[in-house]
Order: sequence, then structure tokens, then C-alpha cells
Amino acid sequence: MGNNDNGTPGISDEEWARFAEQAAQGARDAPREPSARARMVTARLCSTQGQEPPGWRTGPAPRDRRRATRLKAAAAVVAIAALALIAVRPELVIDRITGRTEAREDAAKAAPLPAESVRPTAAPPSLPPDRPTLQEPFRGSPALQWADGAAGIELPAATPVAGMSAETVADALGKARQFLVASNLDPATLRGERPASAIALLDPRQPDLMKDVEQYLKAPTAEDTPVLLFTRFDPARVKPVGDVVKVRGSMRAEQGEPGELLVVADYTFVHPVTPATGGSDVQRTIVRRQTTFALLDPARWETTRGRLQLRAYHSEWSNVECEAADGFLHPQFTADPAAGPQPTGPAMDPYDRSREIKGEKACGTVTRS
Repeated sequence: MGNNDNGTPGISDEEWARFAEQAAQGARDAPREPSARARMVTARLCSTQGQEPPGWRTGPAPRDRRRATRLKAAAAVVAIAALALIAVRPELVIDRITGRTEAREDAAKAAPLPAESVRPTAAPPSLPPDRPTLQEPFRGSPALQWADGAAGIELPAATPVAGMSAETVADALGKARQFLVASNLDPATLRGERPASAIALLDPRQPDLMKDVEQYLKAPTAEDTPVLLFTRFDPARVKPVGDVVKVRGSMRAEQGEPGELLVVADYTFVHPVTPATGGSDVQRTIVRRQTTFALLDPARWETTRGRLQLRAYHSEWSNVECEAADGFLHPQFTADPAAGPQPTGPAMDPYDRSREIKGEKACGTVTRS
């Protein structure tokens, strides 16, 4: 290593060699001016920046890919759950296809029917066939829009009739209503007990009637049965579904013979029932009664003041065993073996209140229940 002119030590040959090597390395690492072709490619890429499909360069970020995977997995779980639901409850799909679901929704939104002032001229509209359930015992029935229980027995305005005052007419209408409630809606009567409150409204001075009633109750037969007047079920076999019976009908007061006020009643009662042993089978027993009561003037007739006499009573029962002989109505449940005579009469709509009850005793089929 030599000295500089000012006497300071000079740089050795090894240091010059190392300095030269470092300078050469720096030149290699320095930024270079791009070639003309490189500049052209870069310009083309920049000019088409907005035309590339999304994600073309880099694809979704790792987080986006995971989110997409989770969405697909969730969709798969929903699809599998839907398939499982259809497999377990195919009726949900069937009900939607057949219109039952829409009919149920419409029925649920429908307003109750106004009171029936006169007998209708046609049967209620047909509905998609549907099965009652323990939760919805009137599902698929026109009775869904009917009044509940005694509220369905509305009295007309009382006016003087047959020389009797409006007060007397109102009393006759009220007693006729009490009889219908006691004989068709009272829980004790429905479970087969003696219909004492209904009998107490009848005139004991109508001897033939009272004799018949006692015979019906004590020694019933298929012909002479208390269900001609009273709705009764065997509690060992049948129990009601809920505490609602649907009712629809009307009554009117009119003049009979001199000194005789007649109350003409026509009502249909829909009773949902199920086997007393349990289960989910629900059937509807439909009872229609056309009854004519008479309130007599004691000055003209032998009668007990304030008691009703019966001039006529016609009944029909639907969805029950034909000609039961034990004094009860026997609904036909799905699991029950066929009992009694097979139906031979014509088909009949039990909700059709536009027709008269035929006098002859026949056992037919129903078009709906």
C-alpha cells in the first residue's frame, strides 16, 4: 500500500479489487429501462383493464373461497332437510298441489256466516276433500263457518201470533231453544245420561209422548230409540273432540189450531268425536232435526201451563252405524269393522239444509262428512 501526496496512507491493491467488484454488482442490480416490446405489452394490458372478467387475474381471495364453500354447504343442508321433510310428510306437498292448503287458508280467513233466517235454497259450496284432526276437527267442513253451540240457535223477533201476546210467543221460542240445547248440546245428554232438563220442558199431559220417551230410554230398539229426540253417544266408545259443536238452522212461530201456537225448528248439529281409547282418528257425526213444538192456551186445551207439546219430530244422522239398537249413535271410525246393515239408500249431502227430511227410515251413504 503506498502513500498519498499529503502523506496519508494509500489504498492497497486488495481494497481496489473489492471496490471494483461491489461497483459491478450494483450496476447489475440497478433498474433498467424497459424495452420497446415490454412497453407495448404493458400499454395493451392497461388499455384493456376494464374488460377483464372479474377475478381473472388473481381469483377470489382465500376468505371469499371459504365463504362460497359455506354457502354451498348450507344450500346442500337445506336441500337435504327439504327432501327429508317430504319423505316424512308428503302430504304437505300433496296438499299444496291439490289445493287443500289454499282452501284451508281461505277458510281460516272467512268470516262466520250470518244467522239463517229462512231455509236455504241450495247446499253449501263444495270444498276440496280434507280430513279433520284433533287440532282442527272442522277442517274441510262447511260447518267451520257455522256458529258455536247454543249461539247457533238464534231466536226471531217475537210478535203476537194466534191471539197470543208477543211475550207469550217469546216464551214459547225461548223454551223451544232450551229443549234443543238440552237435547243436543248438553254434555250430560251427549254422554248418555238421562236428558232430565229437556224432559222437564215437555207437557206431562201429553201422555202418549211421555210414554214413548220413557220406553225409548229404558228399552231402546233400532226402531224405538231415544236418538229420535236426543243426541247420545256411548262414553265407553266415543269422546268429543274439544267442547265445540257447530250449529246452524232457524225457527219460526206460526198459528196452529185455535188456541195453539206452533214453533217450527230446523237445526243441524255437527259433533266431532274420536275413539274413547285414544288415537288421532276424528269423525264428524252430523245430526239434523226438524221439530214442531206446540204451546197451548189452557183455556182451550188440556195442558200444563208453560210446557211444550211435540206435534212432530223428524231426525237424520250421518256418518254413524245403521240401525244401532242400544240407544246411542255409533260413529264409524277408520279402524272399526263394518257393523250393522250395509247402506242401501241413496247418497245424501248431510250439509244440504235446503231439502226436507224424508219420513221413511232408510240407511244410505253421505257425499261428505
